[in-house]
Amino acid sequence: MHAASARTAGSQHFRLPVVNEISLEIDPHPLLNVASFVTTFPKSLATIASPPAALEALRLDGPAPLSRDESVRGAVRDLLRFAGYKPTGRGKPASEYLVRAATDGALSAINAAVDVCNAVSLHSGLPISVVDLDRARPPFRIGVAPTGTSYVFNASAQEIDLSGLLCLYDADGPCANAVRDAQRTKTRDETKATLSVVWGCIGFEARLAEAVQWYRSLLESTGATTRDVTVMASESPR
Repeated sequence: MHAASARTAGSQHFRLPVVNEISLEIDPHPLLNVASFVTTFPKSLATIASPPAALEALRLDGPAPLSRDESVRGAVRDLLRFAGYKPTGRGKPASEYLVRAATDGALSAINAAVDVCNAVSLHSGLPISVVDLDRARPPFRIGVAPTGTSYVFNASAQEIDLSGLLCLYDADGPCANAVRDAQRTKTRDETKATLSVVWGCIGFEARLAEAVQWYRSLLESTGATTRDVTVMASESPR
C-alpha cells in the first residue's frame, strides 16, 4: 500500500488519497512500446484548474515541445491494425481525432486530467488513455480484444467494436484503448487518481520518452504527483 505524505498550507492540511501500488501486465506484441504512470491529485478534478500551458497547447499552433509527424501517424495505424482492427473512419486513433477537432476549433477544455492528455496527444501524435482509479479495478493488463468484444464509450451508450484492437483491461474487462476509452472508467468531477497509458510504437522510443516527460510535468504543475507503474511482460497472450 502506498500512502502519499500530507501537505501543509498555512493552518490547513491536505491529505492525498491512498492509492494501491499498480502493476501492468502486457501481452507480447511486436509493435507496441507503452508507457504508463499513476497521477494522484491533491483534490478532486472539479476543483483543479487546467494548466495554462495545456490549454494553450490545445490549439494546432499552440506552444509544444513536440510537433506532429506523419511517420508517427503511420506507425500508430500499423500498431492498431496488426491484429485485424481497421483504424479508419470513426475508428481512427484518438490522436487523429484530436487533430480534426483542433482544426475545426472544437477541442475545448474538459478537466485538468483530460486537457493535459489531449494536449500531449495532439502534438506528439501518440494516443493516450486515462482511467479513473476509483472506477477501475486491478489487475491491469494490455492485450488484443477477441472478436465480438465491445463496450460503451460515451454517455449516450454508443458502443465500439473492439475486435482485434489492443486494449487496457481491468478486472471487469476492457476499459480503454488508443481509439476510445470506456465510459465506465472515464474521469469525472470526483476523480482524484488516474492511470495513464501512452500508446507508443517500437522505433519511436525518443518521442515516447519526450511525450511522457512533458505529460507528467504538466500534471505536476497542478500540484499532482506522478509515479511509474510496474510494467511486466506476460509469458503468452490470452
